[in-house]
Amino acid sequence: MTIRRIVTGLFAMLIGWIGVLVLVGLLSDAAPAHVVLFPSADFIDALPQGVAVVDRSAVSVSLKSDPPGPTGPLYRAGALIVLPAGLPGCLPLPQAMR
Repeated sequence: MTIRRIVTGLFAMLIGWIGVLVLVGLLSDAAPAHVVLFPSADFIDALPQGVAVVDRSAVSVSLKSDPPGPTGPLYRAGALIVLPAGLPGCLPLPQAMR
C-alpha cells in the first residue's frame, strides 16, 4: 500500500507541475522560449510568423519568438502541450552565478 501511495503522489505531483507550467505559459508572455511536447506532423508548417525552431527531437520542439509572446498562437497551430522555457525561476540568481 505504501508504494502505491508514493507512486500515486509522485504522479499527481508531476501532473500538477505540468499544469502549473501550462497555466504560466497561457497567462504570461514572460518566457523567452517554449517547448512543445508531442507536436503533430504538420505543426512546424503551421507556426506563426516570427517563431523559430531552436531544437527538435522525437517528442518535442523548442521554439523561440521575437518578441516573446503568449502560447495561444502555438495552440492554434496544433500544439497539444506548450511549456515555457528560459525563465529564471522564482528567485533571481546571485550576481556571482550569472
